[in-house]
Amino acid sequence: MPMRKYFCTFPQHLISEPIISHTLSSKFQVIPNIRAASITDTLALVAVEIEGSNEAIDRSIEYLRERGVRVEEMRDGEEGPL
Repeated sequence: MPMRKYFCTFPQHLISEPIISHTLSSKFQVIPNIRAASITDTLALVAVEIEGSNEAIDRSIEYLRERGVRVEEMRDGEEGPL
């Protein structure tokens, strides 16, 4: 099953929602794996691996962006700014 890595920046109003841990897996049938995070009261920076079909991953990323999350795909050998 394909797996892709992303760096996500969550705005303040979404910090308390379990978007990655619950919504992505239940709504899009993907397996998210949070690899690193830095969270304050005003901002959340999260490095996450998402495993699933390419179509399900694409739909889950589109959903995150529609909600206001800034999502950047990490390529092999790249690291996010955590």
